Amino acid sequence: MDLSSLEIFRCVAEEQSVTRAAARLQRVQSNVTTRIRQLEDDLGAPLFLRDGKRMTLTDQGRDFLAYAERLLALAAEARQSLHPDTASGPLRLGSMESTAASRLPIPLARFHRDFPEVELRVSTGHSQKLLGEVLDRQLDCALIAHPDILRAEPGFEATLERGLCAEPVFREELLLVLPANHPPVARPEDVRIRTLAGFARGCTYRLLAERWLAGAPLAVQEVGSYHGILACVNAGSCIGVLPRSVLELQRDMPGLQVVPMLEVDTLLIWREGYATGAFRRWREILAARP
Repeated sequence: MDLSSLEIFRCVAEEQSVTRAAARLQRVQSNVTTRIRQLEDDLGAPLFLRDGKRMTLTDQGRDFLAYAERLLALAAEARQSLHPDTASGPLRLGSMESTAASRLPIPLARFHRDFPEVELRVSTGHSQKLLGEVLDRQLDCALIAHPDILRAEPGFEATLERGLCAEPVFREELLLVLPANHPPVARPEDVRIRTLAGFARGCTYRLLAERWLAGAPLAVQEVGSYHGILACVNAGSCIGVLPRSVLELQRDMPGLQVVPMLEVDTLLIWREGYATGAFRRWREILAARP
């Protein structure tokens, strides 16, 4: 098992094709096929199901891909650490949906302009998912909601003690949004609709809304986007919670009742000791934001 074999394996897994992987890697197909077979022989397990020219991962292949990703990421980090003043190589950034939409377009554009040699990869998810991916080396850093909010969640405190660093970069005002015809709300007890439109469990903002509205039973309708949350609210069947910065991005929205809830920090988190040149420049750009 070597890094070259892992890179070939990952590429075939992503492309689901030896032909496409060979073209992407600029190798002949026979070489890619041979290296995959050698890797399977070395591991003593089939990594792919072969259906004609289509290659799909077996269960063992999916498990091994996670390890391969971590090994390749660690190797890239090791290379970059030897040149801390040079911004190059990959930087894998995770972000909450709201932060990616409302806070990152300008910093990302500036970073790409100033450091074109960096291969910046951005993915989104809820805070707990992103935190786990940083710990597992699937991400190099992530923007999540302030972890103090989640300390009461089972296992979260222990997770924070496993070598993570963090610094606040944004401050968000969370808003409860209700249909326009809902009676005025001054406190949680005034909310009559008991269905919350929100993201899957693990979303900090959903957790905050559930706690704020904890005085009576609350159902949750899970949706996959803030547009979905607002659609449910406009339909009159749900309430929702979102940052003011996200609501200000919406145009031609029908009237909604908006109730300020609280302010929450967004943190940049990373593994202790992670200090590549690309990451250092990313931190500088976030710190220099207007």
